[in-house]
Amino acid sequence: MSITLPRPLGVGLASLALATLPLSAPAQEPAETLPLDEIQTFAEVFERIKRAYVEEVDDATLLRNAMRGMLGELDPHSTYLDEEAFDSLQESTQGEFGGIGIEVGQENGQLTVIAPIDDTPAARAGLQPRDAILRIEETATEGLSLQEAVNLMRGEPGTDLELTLLRRGEETPRTVILTREIIRTESVRSDLLEPGYGYLRISQFQSRTGEQLEAALSELEAEGPLDGLVLDLRNNPGGVLQAAVAVADAFLEEGLIVYTEGRLPNSELRFNATPRQHAAEVPLVVLINGGSASAAEIVAGALQDQRRAVVMGTESFGKGSVQQIMPLGNGEGLKLTTALYYTPSGRSIQALGISPDVAVARGRLELAEGSRQLREADLEGHLGRRGEARERSEAMSERLQEDYQLAEALNLLKALKVIGQRPAAAG
Repeated sequence: MSITLPRPLGVGLASLALATLPLSAPAQEPAETLPLDEIQTFAEVFERIKRAYVEEVDDATLLRNAMRGMLGELDPHSTYLDEEAFDSLQESTQGEFGGIGIEVGQENGQLTVIAPIDDTPAARAGLQPRDAILRIEETATEGLSLQEAVNLMRGEPGTDLELTLLRRGEETPRTVILTREIIRTESVRSDLLEPGYGYLRISQFQSRTGEQLEAALSELEAEGPLDGLVLDLRNNPGGVLQAAVAVADAFLEEGLIVYTEGRLPNSELRFNATPRQHAAEVPLVVLINGGSASAAEIVAGALQDQRRAVVMGTESFGKGSVQQIMPLGNGEGLKLTTALYYTPSGRSIQALGISPDVAVARGRLELAEGSRQLREADLEGHLGRRGEARERSEAMSERLQEDYQLAEALNLLKALKVIGQRPAAAG
């Protein structure tokens, strides 16, 4: 099954879901002879549309449509950005934008959810990767471009948006109503699964994700020595390339993180780890799934190749291209694919994804009826922990029961502690 990879949606929808290089203009190449026959044909088509199309179309609209078509036919990620889209794209990398909080793409021509962003209307409504979006309000999505779908889903915070979805494996569409809001996302959050076992969730890679990760690690370490860490990259649609490098660098002391190759000299880059790192000896498990794309795959691939972590979950999305955002003089811009990125061992992730070291499907733990025995803690008036610590422990146990992959990651970390090995040795 072929998949058209996601585009960032800008204001109203999603974060930047593509690994991007800094804003810059492309290097100049020697001028080539223009194909005069093709230019003459283009001019003829332009003139015929102007003269014969059923409705009058102004020159500026035709030329912008031509630019959109020229870029859109290259690959799913190259696109022409008008002034609004250009501003939206930059806002999304800063972690604040308006909308419902999803990243979408196309699968076999069908508008499809790539990943919901944590703690947004889409995530709270239960949208999942690969949910097909059949209708936006009363408009069928068949034949809509991504930009047209974006425009339909944009709106003022506080207004409702109705989506008709079809979940993979189901036959009956479902309708959800989401209330648009200003999405302010902290890309990193942390918690303790159990004493000594930390949990780090990165929902997307923004410009400040590296700093936020370091702060979260410091908070976890302040609560006591760490015996293991889970880095959760599931349903992470990607983001800024430099942020992915910073996250991988936090766990690596040396070696290559990622490199890119393209036609232009400035598109061939290599990023290496620096000696400064956090939690150097702490075993690490990285969780991925089909919604882990782009920058998330860079991190998982680097930690896997450098044998610093065990990668667990399901195969990732497989988005391995790099886009440059090129501003134009009129406030508009281009997003152009200029390179492919490669993991330290030379793997290209494009259309392949990262395969986990330990395959664990999404699921929920359920105890068989009668399997739970009476324990001291169940007796009324028993001695022991009380108050907030116990409440937190019970809440975390319920969370692990709901999240089978996370529970398995914690079990693996405990096993590594028992045998006294880091993931590199266990791999």
